[in-house]
Amino acid sequence: MWEEIEKRGRRYLELQKLIADPTSPARPEYAGWLREYGRMGQLGELFEPYAKAEADLKEAESILKDSSSDAELKEMAQEQVPEARARMDQARAKLLELADSEDLDEDAGRNVIFEIYKGTGGDEAALFAADLFDMYKRYIERKGWKLTVLNLSQGNAGGFNDIAFRVEGAGAFGDLRFEGGGHRVQRVPATETQGRIHTSMVRVAILPEVEEVEVKIDPKDVEEKFCGAGGPGGQNVNKVATQCQLRHVPSGIIVHCMETRSQKTNRERAWQILRAKLYALEKMRVEQERSDQRLGQMGSGERSERIRTYNFPQGRCTDHRLEGDDKNWPVENIIAGRLDELIAKLKAARKRESAGNPASTAN
Repeated sequence: MWEEIEKRGRRYLELQKLIADPTSPARPEYAGWLREYGRMGQLGELFEPYAKAEADLKEAESILKDSSSDAELKEMAQEQVPEARARMDQARAKLLELADSEDLDEDAGRNVIFEIYKGTGGDEAALFAADLFDMYKRYIERKGWKLTVLNLSQGNAGGFNDIAFRVEGAGAFGDLRFEGGGHRVQRVPATETQGRIHTSMVRVAILPEVEEVEVKIDPKDVEEKFCGAGGPGGQNVNKVATQCQLRHVPSGIIVHCMETRSQKTNRERAWQILRAKLYALEKMRVEQERSDQRLGQMGSGERSERIRTYNFPQGRCTDHRLEGDDKNWPVENIIAGRLDELIAKLKAARKRESAGNPASTAN
């Protein structure tokens, strides 16, 4: 844990210098630096006294080792050594205490690109995709965050084949990251005439939003085109090619955006989504190398790939990453967007696992 704290603390100090440089506001990276600096929050503020004490200790030890230093200076340095070490220990304890109560992952404070796709289950899966969107919308409203729909495809009987949206707010990724994976629903669908219970799947992907300077994409690797946004015939939105589609040739990733009637805005958002996908892809690759990443946040949408089951006949929502009494929740509370307690349990499980004491398989 300390390695991660120190890594982020050093980055905080680096950003502090970059931002203070009078030439920095003219650089394209400046806005991104400011946002990254803001995400560091309390950790950065607590790391400053640690770094200062560390520098004082190194200076005092250097004086003591220097044979040319006079006796008076060495005497002062000798007194500074234990004092600086005490300040370091005090600051380190505060940082570890903070780390025990907060998510130190570098992505936790980022905004989110959120995608929901219907999996197996046909029309019922599309209907449940819309129910999940409403669930997250309620949760996001409670948190005071901002939700912007980027792209959607409606199902034949209602609901969504897929929907992508952006969530803007402090700590959004740190909370919503746990929603990525397969969501299974067991219920009697509105489309069912004989009262039979159906089982369907919906897939969710959670991507941290990244700055342009953090992910470099060669424009030559991207095929870009614009087309009508779709919808009922005759609307002006269909007559103007505003929907932006990007295809990243090396990875095969395709993204769409039809957030607004502005071609420029949709293009900017599409590139934003593409950066988020490539960033997540690279991060997964690195984490897999460390054997820290469980595979398949997106998965194939099959019924067996699930993180959570919403069983309406039994009134129970089961999170399969948790154990014991933490595993089952009233389905009406969860579907209403009251996710805070469940997310807190998942955060605690993740923290235990990262500390080497796995009590669950929370993402």
